[in-house]
Amino acid sequence: MRNTTSKLFFSFLYPALFVLIIWGVKLFEIVEQVNLSWYGLFPRRFDGLIGIATAPLLHRDLPHLISNTFPLLVLGPIIFYFYRAIAFNVFFWVYIMTGVWVWAAGGEAYHIGASGIIYGFITFLFFSGVFRKDARLLALSLFVTFLYGGSVWGVLPFQKGISWESHMLGSLAGLITAYNFRKEGPPPRKYDFGDEAENEKIDVSGDEQLMHDEEPSNQVNVNYTFIEKDKKE
Repeated sequence: MRNTTSKLFFSFLYPALFVLIIWGVKLFEIVEQVNLSWYGLFPRRFDGLIGIATAPLLHRDLPHLISNTFPLLVLGPIIFYFYRAIAFNVFFWVYIMTGVWVWAAGGEAYHIGASGIIYGFITFLFFSGVFRKDARLLALSLFVTFLYGGSVWGVLPFQKGISWESHMLGSLAGLITAYNFRKEGPPPRKYDFGDEAENEKIDVSGDEQLMHDEEPSNQVNVNYTFIEKDKKE
């Protein structure tokens, strides 16, 4: 029980710390009345390289920040709970790959927000369950699909002002990460049903003993004696 509580605590701790950081950045902007969007990711510009690290920490306004906060607090703990051994690797590679690819292939504008990471988490959780063929993790994949299946439209360039490139490339990063770490992390759960014969065995030793002890009164015992013929005859 204590180990489970500790595991739950740390599963929420690290995603919560990241959320506190992005909220701290936004509060700093509000208090100091500054706009840090200029530190976002601008593709194919040298000064835009810093955005690979800073873009996920920046958000346009409070509604934008709130819309990213809840998925981070749902998907992040799921990854840190079920994939604890590789959770930091998943976070790091989704974070970096998304940023690098958006810098290389994104549209000419400042890209900010953590939604690319969120899309990476969604695809990681979905495809990791598929690649591992684990019933428990497949159920988790279906749960994530139920929660965020509608977000698939975010990878298409339908809405102006939305970094669909971050969504699409973040999803690709999650897929690649799921495949790369498919043999690491939680081992497949084995279900031991035991020896079927052992499960179905019935203790009849008492009955067997009774059958040996209680001989019918009309039983006839016949003894056979074999006399070996003398080989010299």
